[in-house]
Amino acid sequence: MAGRYTPRTVLAHLIQRRNQTYSEIVAEFVELGGTITERHLRRLASGERAGTTPQTRRTLQRMFGKPVEELLAPYVPEQAGQVVPASAGGGRITTGNEMEVLDMAASRARAFALAAQTGLGSEAMEQVYDDVRHVAKAYPQRPLPEILGQLVETQDLVFALLESRQRPEHLRQLYFLGGVTGGLLAKASHDLGNPHAALTQTRTAFLCADNADHHGLRAWVRGLQSLVSYWAGNPHDSVRYAQLGAGYAEQANSTTGVWLPVSEARAWAALGNAEAARAALERAENAWASVQNDDLDDMGGLCTFGRNRQLYYAADALAWLPGEVETAERYSSQAVDAYTDQSHPEWAFGDAAGSHAAMAITRIANGELDGAADAIAPVLGLPTERRINGVVHSARRVHQALRQSGRADDARDLQEEIEMFTRTPIQTFPR
Repeated sequence: MAGRYTPRTVLAHLIQRRNQTYSEIVAEFVELGGTITERHLRRLASGERAGTTPQTRRTLQRMFGKPVEELLAPYVPEQAGQVVPASAGGGRITTGNEMEVLDMAASRARAFALAAQTGLGSEAMEQVYDDVRHVAKAYPQRPLPEILGQLVETQDLVFALLESRQRPEHLRQLYFLGGVTGGLLAKASHDLGNPHAALTQTRTAFLCADNADHHGLRAWVRGLQSLVSYWAGNPHDSVRYAQLGAGYAEQANSTTGVWLPVSEARAWAALGNAEAARAALERAENAWASVQNDDLDDMGGLCTFGRNRQLYYAADALAWLPGEVETAERYSSQAVDAYTDQSHPEWAFGDAAGSHAAMAITRIANGELDGAADAIAPVLGLPTERRINGVVHSARRVHQALRQSGRADDARDLQEEIEMFTRTPIQTFPR
């Protein structure tokens, strides 16, 4: 339930009376067709932010039965008293943000447990692994502003442990985790449109992979370098990095053996080399026969590469090639279907958006402008905090396809929607 505290706004008071958590309110908000993050809702309820979109205002009014201006007005308590104590029998301390308090307490407990040891023990090592695994799984599914702080904190923790005296048997594990966190921060830098910082992080991550002597991690970092180069508009570099990682992937027998060739495929496609792209896609498919998940794959989330992502990458690659429209349409349809279930472990909002963009491009090639608008609509509805670099570039590719279709005048409204969407990428999101 929302904490029993003196609310600052009428909205906060009504949420408190509903006896629901903020995450439950957000879920109900989404069910009504709106889009809002828990962070944004908390800021509105606390009076820290008053700006809302028309869609948000309509949905809030529908949920609480009051105009937004009234909901965001200061709440005047009917009775004096700033704290409502818990019932004597409940034995429960309540605050305005119980989950954050518990997270802070857990973070403090973890820091104490690690600092209290001259060398990491098995329990402490397990805690560090759990921290990294948690961020890796959350990364593809949650807005970056929600997890970036935790990611930076986790990397700081791993590096601090590496800089202190550790048992030899733990050093390799810490270098492995340092490589993973560095790779995740490389992806974060890329998502925020900073390829220079992203590649800097990957070089440190690769150094950690060398010190851990982990082939799968080396291949994974090469995959990240290929990804960053692709979206930065450097397809030749993207091909080179994918090929540099191929030998490591072959020795690792992990899902990087699929990721690298399919990454190479879309870089070749961006260069207009259809033959090389098709050959790379075939290698990616054949690689599944030798995949045996390693400990990096076991991290889950961004650390592994599943068939859903393979479908998206293939659709994204073939959408570049005029002679592959039919195949690209088939892959994009399969990819969109694969990302329909948001509860699936492989679901990722960025890859889902890219799949819709690829579908829109294939429909434009077939002259289906209304179908293209339907395909790209879920992307254009993404809130600012989910407009990462790859998503924005995918939307721009749809805009480019419209310009090159010869029917730009018939799609003026859609082009304007895309232009409006790309004007506010995640870099503009207040943090």
